[in-house]
Order: sequence, then C-alpha cells, then structure tokens
Amino acid sequence: MADESFGGDKKEGQSILGPVERKFIDYWVPRLPQWLRSWQLTMFTTVWSAVIVLSGWLASPGQGDNRSWLWLLSFCVFGQWLTDSFDGTLGRTRGEGLVKWGFFMDHFLDTVFAGSIVIAYSFIAPEGMGFLFQLLLLVTVLMMALSFLSFAATNKFQIAFYGIGPTEVRISYIALNTLVFFTGNGIFWWGVPLVLAANVAALVTLTYNTHKTLWAIDKAAIS
Repeated sequence: MADESFGGDKKEGQSILGPVERKFIDYWVPRLPQWLRSWQLTMFTTVWSAVIVLSGWLASPGQGDNRSWLWLLSFCVFGQWLTDSFDGTLGRTRGEGLVKWGFFMDHFLDTVFAGSIVIAYSFIAPEGMGFLFQLLLLVTVLMMALSFLSFAATNKFQIAFYGIGPTEVRISYIALNTLVFFTGNGIFWWGVPLVLAANVAALVTLTYNTHKTLWAIDKAAIS
C-alpha cells in the first residue's frame, strides 16, 4: 500500500493550460487499451529522448542542414507530452500502485528529456555557441534539482511557476522548431543568451524563495 503521507503524486502550482490539459487527460485515459500499463508510458520517454538527440544531429549544419528533421523533433516533444501526461492518471485509475516508483522514474526521465532537448539544439545552432549550451544544460539540471530538493524538504512537489509548467515549455520547443525551420538557425545567436538569462533569473528567484520558506519552517519548529 502506498504511503498516504507521500506527496509526490500531488502536484502543486497551476499552469495556464492546466485546466484544459486536465480535461483532455481525463477524457482519454479511460479509453486507452487495457493492455497498456503506466510504467510503459513512463519508460517511453527514453525513446523520445534518444530520437530527439538523433533528430537534432541529423538537422545540424554538419549533416547537411536538413531542417526537415525538426518536424520529427517536434513530434517527439508532442509524444513525450502525451505519454508523460497519461502515465500517472492511468496508474491511479487502474490501481497499479507504482506511486513512488512512478515519481522517481517519471521525473528522472523528465530530466533526461530536458537534457536531450538542450543537446539537440546544441547540434542545430551555429558553431561557436558550445559554451552557452553547456551553461544552459547546467541551469536546466539545476532547475530540476531545485524542484526535487524542495519537494524532499517540504513534501510538496511544485511543477508550475508563475503559470508556466512543462506543457507550456514543450509548446515553446515546438514553436522554436517551426521558427528555425522557416528562418534558419540564426535565431540562436540572440535566442540562447535570452533564454539562458531568463532561466538564470528564474533559478535565482526560486532558490531565494525556497530558502526563505524553509528558513521560516525551521525557525517555527524551534520557537
């Protein structure tokens, strides 16, 4: 039996598209085939991530700059949203009981997925931007770590901040792929520094807010 005190299956924060996404998931999950299991959907992120990296490499200037591979990358982003959205609800609906395993593997693979996106874009971008992508990969991992460490300390798992959650981020990936397909990779010269700066600002802000929250909790416990 799952530990009722475990909060990993209860997500904090509401994204802009959260209500629409919830209706979509609740409609389709009961219609999924009976042979399908939640753990299969969770593990499918490994496939999406591998194909994303491959798509970025095939679309790179070094491989002929065939930007048509960006459509495959976008399809994988959509596919990962689909399997990642359905797995938890499917497991709960059918009583599979993989609560802690699901939390661990789902979010570990979410980190793999996020890293695969950065790596794919590092292939597509013009030469000379490697250091910026290294920094972006580091900040991406730190953002994921912040969420997990905050959960470990508070038992509240927040995935949406200021109305922005994983779904909105995935949509931005697909929008970027479409823009690069039609205009070329020159957008990375100004886009990557802008995204990096925004992520650093968000990381600093969220780290500071988490620090204040945990400090107050600790002080209240001893007063």
